[in-house]
Amino acid sequence: MENITTNKKVNFEYFVLKRFVAGIALVGSEVKSVRNKSVSLRDSFVTFRHGEAFVHNMFIKTYEQTKSFAVNERRTRKLLLNKSEINELSEKVEQKGLTVVPTRLFFDRHLVKLEIALCKGKLLHDKRETIKKRDLQRSIQRELKSS
Repeated sequence: MENITTNKKVNFEYFVLKRFVAGIALVGSEVKSVRNKSVSLRDSFVTFRHGEAFVHNMFIKTYEQTKSFAVNERRTRKLLLNKSEINELSEKVEQKGLTVVPTRLFFDRHLVKLEIALCKGKLLHDKRETIKKRDLQRSIQRELKSS
């Protein structure tokens, strides 16, 4: 599995509870742009309507060699999930105040897949804890390198 892009802010902003892998419906030259890694998951999110899942605000740059078939770079794209997964995610989002966020985009053989995560938002003091742990790990690694 070849990683295309990851959403690095997810682990800082949220507690990840469960991960799912979904296919994504792309059109025309979007796959070529994905192969060029002209993609960003920043500020993207997942919603559920009429028993279907959609990813919003995911940026896929327009492929430069496309002449006539250009699509909106931030259009809403349909996610391909099982009904049971969609029902499970939509129920938890409605009841518990959780959210679903894309974490990474990757190739599984020749198919483009999107990993999404069921997340709970972190509070400010939780974010400070994350920063402290990260700084502590960096200082430990520096000490191990120097000795």
